[in-house]
Amino acid sequence: MAAISHCTILAVDDTEANIDVLMDTLGHDYELMVAMDGPAALEAVATAIADGAPPDLILLDIMMPGMNGYAVCERLKADATTADIPVIFLTALTEIGSKTRGFQVGAVDYMTKPFEIREVRARVETHLSLALARRELANQNQILEQKVRERTRELALTQDVTIHALASLAETRDNETGGHIRRTQNYVRVLAEHLREPFALADGDIEMLYKSAPLHDIGKVGIPDAILLKPGRLTEEEFEVMKSHLTLGMQALAVAEDAMGNEECHFLRFAKEIAHCHHERWDGAGYPQGQAGDAIPLSARLMALADVYDALISRRVYKPPFPHARAVEMILEGRGTHFDPRVTDAFLVHEEDFRQIALANADHQDEIDTLSQVYVRG
Repeated sequence: MAAISHCTILAVDDTEANIDVLMDTLGHDYELMVAMDGPAALEAVATAIADGAPPDLILLDIMMPGMNGYAVCERLKADATTADIPVIFLTALTEIGSKTRGFQVGAVDYMTKPFEIREVRARVETHLSLALARRELANQNQILEQKVRERTRELALTQDVTIHALASLAETRDNETGGHIRRTQNYVRVLAEHLREPFALADGDIEMLYKSAPLHDIGKVGIPDAILLKPGRLTEEEFEVMKSHLTLGMQALAVAEDAMGNEECHFLRFAKEIAHCHHERWDGAGYPQGQAGDAIPLSARLMALADVYDALISRRVYKPPFPHARAVEMILEGRGTHFDPRVTDAFLVHEEDFRQIALANADHQDEIDTLSQVYVRG
C-alpha cells in the first residue's frame, strides 16, 4: 500500500488565512494543492486527473461565493472519475442540518472552524489511511478477478481440447472424420439458437449443447472393428452390436458425471442425452429405448437431425455424397416421423446455413462439388 506521506491533498477555501493555516498544518507532511473557489477546485481536480495524479483527499469549505461547497461535492460525486475521492467539509456552519446535508451530498467527514490543529491532522490521517486501504483492496480484487478469468479460460480450453480429443478418438475408429465433429456441432448450435425462445434455452444451454455435440458417438470406441469398419450391410446380429454404442457412450459419460458427486454439470447431462438418444425417432421407431415425441431429450432431437443431414451430404464407403437440396428433401420427408416437426422447421429456415457450414468443413472434394451444385427440388 502507498505511504500516506506520498498523498496529495486539495485544500479549497476562499479565505487566505484559512489556506495559510492548512498549509502550516499539513504542508510538511503531504503534497498540498490549493483552490480559492468552487470552479477553481473542479478545474484543479480535472487537471490533476489528466496528469495522472488525482488528489487523495479534498478539504472543502462550504460557504464560498458563486458555487458553494455542497455544489462542488455533488459535482465530484456525480462523476465516476472523481466519485471515490474522499471529501471533508471545513466550515463555520455548526447546525445539525448543515452537517446532515454535507453527508447527504457525499462527504466523509465534517470539521468546524476555527480549526483545532491536532484534530485536522488526526482526521486527515484517518481518512487517507481508509482511502488507501480501499484502493489497495480494489487493486487486489482486480488482480483476483483477472486470475479467475485466466483460470476460467484455461479450464474452458482444457475442457474443449479434452472433448475434441475424445471425439476424435471415436472418429478415428469409424469411417467418419473430424470434419463431421465440427459440422454437426455447428448444425446443433444453429438449431438451438433458432429454438431459443420456444424451448427457453439460455446462452449457457446453447454453449453446452455446442460443446457436448462432438461426443455423440463416443461409444463407438467399444465396437469391434469387424463391425464398425465393415463396408457392406450389417447382419441383424451385427447391427444389434452396433446399436450398443449408444449405451456404451452414455455409461462412460455417466461414470464422469458420478465422479462430480452432487455438483450438477449441464455439459455432462447434455452429452449423456446426446450419446444415448440421438438415434431415437419422433414416432417412437428409433433405438435404443423407442422413446417418442417430447420424451426424447431436446439435445438428442437436435443431434438426430444434425447427424442425419451430415450423413446424407458426406461421402461414405457405401454411398457418394448427396446434393444439399436432396438432403433437404429427405429431412423434410422425415418431419413428424423421424424428426421433431419444430426442429425440422428450424432446419428449413436455416438450410443455407447448414450448407455453408458443410462447405466450410468439407473433408473431400466430391462433397464440395455436390454441395455447390444447383439442384431443383421436385
